[in-house]
Amino acid sequence: MPQDEGSVKPGGARAARRAERRAEMVEAAMAAVREHGPGVSVAEMAASAGITKPVLYRHFTDRADLQLAVGRRAAEDLMAKMAPALMEDLAPVDQIAGVVDAFLAGIEEEPQLWRFVVHNTVEREAGGEVVEDVRAQIAQLLAQLIGARLRSAGKDSGAAEAWAYGLVGMVQSAGDWWLERQTMSRADLTRYLTALIWNGAAGVLGEEGAPGKVLQLIPKEGTGG
Repeated sequence: MPQDEGSVKPGGARAARRAERRAEMVEAAMAAVREHGPGVSVAEMAASAGITKPVLYRHFTDRADLQLAVGRRAAEDLMAKMAPALMEDLAPVDQIAGVVDAFLAGIEEEPQLWRFVVHNTVEREAGGEVVEDVRAQIAQLLAQLIGARLRSAGKDSGAAEAWAYGLVGMVQSAGDWWLERQTMSRADLTRYLTALIWNGAAGVLGEEGAPGKVLQLIPKEGTGG
């Protein structure tokens, strides 16, 4: 027999429905970003969900809370695109290329959402900027991958997290530049970034023949991607 919604204890069906509604509003907010761009207003995000701003704010503390939720959802989508390259048992150079290309493909497919999450940063009393939260999710998984590679090669993995954050920052900056300028193909940018990353990784891992591999990854002058 159905229970009255008001009588359901917190953490039960009522809490589950509230979480479901919040997730639906996040999806609607993302649709509004795609339609209106990174400068989308809260009113436009609420309208996309078919509700008013007061109703939206029953589920989110403020705009920062909503933006953080959108950022986390966008990070999940990006991680889903990167997961195959991160999880497959590939040669290190192929894994680097796969991760870089998947990241660039993700921001190419969702340019407005990427700009909203990364460039409309908001400070929160706890949790920092939205972009830091998104970047951390990617960097932590990458750190695990780098650490595992180093340990399997008998190397010190103490720098894995620092390297992961450095690589994410570098690829993010290059991706931002590329998204705005589009002066080369995604394939070419992937090869350039892979060559730069692999040059350092190969030295640490002691990979033989690294210089030759790097040169092969860099497009010859006059060739496209």
